[in-house]
Order: sequence, then C-alpha cells, then structure tokens
Amino acid sequence: MKIVDLSLPIDDKAFEVHSLEIERVGHKEGINKLNRVLMTKTFAGKIKYLLGKRVIKKEDLPDEEFLSLEIVHCPVHIGTHLDYSFHYGSISEGRPSKTAEEIPLEWCYQDGVKLDLSHKKPSQVITAEDIGESLKKIKYSLKPLDIVLLYTGSDKLYGAAKYFSDYPGLETSAIDYFLDRGIKIFGVDTMGLDRPYRFMIKEFLEKKDPKVLWPVHFYGRKREYIHIERLANLDKLPGSGFKVSCFPVKIKTTGASWARAVAILNGD
Repeated sequence: MKIVDLSLPIDDKAFEVHSLEIERVGHKEGINKLNRVLMTKTFAGKIKYLLGKRVIKKEDLPDEEFLSLEIVHCPVHIGTHLDYSFHYGSISEGRPSKTAEEIPLEWCYQDGVKLDLSHKKPSQVITAEDIGESLKKIKYSLKPLDIVLLYTGSDKLYGAAKYFSDYPGLETSAIDYFLDRGIKIFGVDTMGLDRPYRFMIKEFLEKKDPKVLWPVHFYGRKREYIHIERLANLDKLPGSGFKVSCFPVKIKTTGASWARAVAILNGD
C-alpha cells in the first residue's frame, strides 16, 4: 500500500489573500502561560498567584519545559478543504444550505479518478467536453460516488502570488457532468473553482454582466455539490485504481472545513 499526500498545509509563511496567524507558545514560555491561565482563574487564586503562593516554577517541570501550544487564527478556506452548499449561499435546491459538518462521511472515502487538464490555460475554463475527453484518454467511465480529481499543476505555484492568479476555472457544464453521473465530491488543485479574480473582475467591469462573477460557486445554489480546493501532488497519481480519503474536520456551522486528503494506492 502506498499513501500519497494530496494536501497543502496551513502555512503562515506562504502568500495568502486572507490574513493568517499561528501563535506559537514554546516549551520555555509555556510555563508562564500555564500560570497566567490556570493559576488565576478565581479572585482568590489571582491574589495567591500575585503573592507567589500559587505558582508552578520551571524547576518543577522536567527539563524546565512545559508543553508547546500553537493557536491558529485561520479562515477555513486556507489549506486543503472541502466546501459545501452553505458556502455558496443560504439556499440550495430550494432548501436551507448544508454546512461542512453535515457532509456524509461515506462520500469521503471512495474510488478516485484523476483527470489531466494541465493543458488548460489560466484564462480558460474546464468544460463538460473537456471532462469527457479526459475520461476517454484513461478509458474510464464514472460511476456514482467516485471522487474526481482535476489535475492542472497549479499546486506548484503555492506560496507565491501567482497561485491566486494563474489557474484555469470550471464551467457549470462540468458540474452538471459530474452530478448527472452520481458524483458527490470532486476536487481541484487550484485555489478556487471559478476563474482567477483578475479575469472575472476585468470582464465584469468591461461588460457589466454579473453572470461572469463566481458562476460555478453560485451554481451551488441551484444544484447541491461538494468540492475540494487546494489539492496537491495529483501528478503522482494514475488515472484510476486508487482510493481517496478526504474527511473534513468537524467544525460547527461553517461552509467549509479543512481536510487531510490522501490517495491510497494498492501494491508496492
């Protein structure tokens, strides 16, 4: 068995559009935080702490170190994550949209299919015709619950500004192609499903046509679907013959949730 990591990290050193901060409390500093947080919970405890009577000293701990602690302040759309219908709008298919914690777990461990769309340029969209042609090349017919992964190679730009501006988007016809064949989850190795902001916004300002703005995301209000964004290492996968695991972290009432997506290949 071979496991291929398909996930990008939550990295406070990488270029991001949204703010991201990871507060790191080291082993040496941890003792001070321990005293501030635990020893001053009550008024009486605070007084004893200030008098030095309710204190744990570094000498009381092995190697004079406490436990490390990392506090992540991060949007759920940074790092590899699953989006569900609440992200797209408050209503989907005429019903209240579903949040990420409602994603059925059985959908998150299924046979995987990789389609090579690396020939598509950043200004272009991936259509139903493109999907059909890619399936023909690997001689595969989609079956219900397959997890389809679209390979563009855009993950190689991660960490730089171009990751947010140089990738192809999808067309709604591709969404219909998947849903009409019983696909519940599909994923991309790009930062988003729609074309980069620079193309959408430029076209909107020129044409004043609101339909060019995030058409694929907004299509989730008409037809319910789940997609994975920010996948990586799809170039290491065959066209089929592997499993995908992409279980979302259980966060209450969010439109998306982080996932450690991996592919599981049989054999050596």
